Order: sequence, then C-alpha cells, then structure tokens
Amino acid sequence: MYLSSYRLGDHADRLFDLMRGKRRVGIVANALDFIPDDARQRYEATIYSPAREMSDLGARPEYLDLRAYFGKSDALEQALEEIDLVWVLGGNAFLLRRAMRQSGFDNLILKFLREDAIVYGGFSAGAVVATATLKGIDLMDDPHELVAGYDPTITWEGLGLVDFSIVPHYRSDHGEAEAAERAVAYFEERSLPFRAIRDGDAIVVEGDTISVLSNASR
Repeated sequence: MYLSSYRLGDHADRLFDLMRGKRRVGIVANALDFIPDDARQRYEATIYSPAREMSDLGARPEYLDLRAYFGKSDALEQALEEIDLVWVLGGNAFLLRRAMRQSGFDNLILKFLREDAIVYGGFSAGAVVATATLKGIDLMDDPHELVAGYDPTITWEGLGLVDFSIVPHYRSDHGEAEAAERAVAYFEERSLPFRAIRDGDAIVVEGDTISVLSNASR
C-alpha cells in the first residue's frame, strides 16, 4: 500500500516499485462526488488531472466509478481483476467510505490484498479510509455530506488495512492544515495510535513493514 498526504507525493517511485512493472491503474474519485461534474471537469482540464499525471509516468489509467457497482459487487470484483493499482483520490472520506460499502469494495479490497493481487494507493481521504476508524476525521471532513444514491448512514469503520489513524495535510500549505491540527489533538488527548503526514509524505506498507517516507525535518 502507498498512502500519501497529497496527490502522488514526493515518492511516486516507491508506488511504482510496489506495482512490479505493472501499469494498469483504476482511479477511484468518489470522494469528490459532492462536486458537480462540470466543475470537476474544469479542474482536471486547467489545474490537475490524476489520469494525466499517471499517464505521464507511464501508467495506463482509467476511472473506476464505484457508483456503477452499488449493489453489484460481483461486477466490481471482475473490474478489479483487470487492474494492478487502485488509486483512490482525496475529497470527503465519509462519502468515499459510503461508496466503498455500497459497492462491496471494502470486502473485495481485503481479498485482493490478501492474495497480493493488487496494490492499494491513495491520498488524503483515500489514505484515511485505509485505517480502522474514521472517528477524529470528522474534525476535517463532514460526515453528513451526501449525494443522490448514497446511503445516509455514516460508516465510522475504516477498511482496517492499517492499525493506526492517518492525519493528512499536517503542517502543510493546504486548506485543511488547521483542521489537521485539531485531528492530531483529538488523537493525542485520547492516546490513540496515529500518524500525521505532511504533503509530500507517504506511508508505504509492504507485508509487515511500514515506512513513513518524508523529506521534511520533524
């Protein structure tokens, strides 16, 4: 797994190392579903396109919209079999978690990772949902954010891929940096396990080995 604070971060080479030369990427952008399609298209065209970034690095990306698989986990399993990396974008972690639950992605990703058949990567919300719980992340993201077709029930459990919480954008030049400080305080006050990562940082999980990659002085 490759869990980044912001976009690919400063260690994209490690992400591609995990892929072992494979190049098929499924981009999950459901954390952004609260943003109108036209605004998202303008942003990708003029500011930042994750698909273009992946293509420039030699990958073969395509979007994997989990809404198309709500209630269709068998179809999603077939789609996941055709990709080597699932790259999960930032946005609202609670909306993303709903999409993962309603599509069956949450159970399927556990299966694929156990079989070492896929790499899970993501940034911001995409990293946060890999943890055991989203409690504390409600200080950064609105858990009540909804879009048509989404179940209003809040899912507080993360995917459980790591046994600590992740706070992205910590002490970074990012709009959520102040909220990240509040989240860090939440975890510290309760003596809960967490990792706070700055933009540029990434957490790499290979088997039982967990590494925090950072160019910033602590």
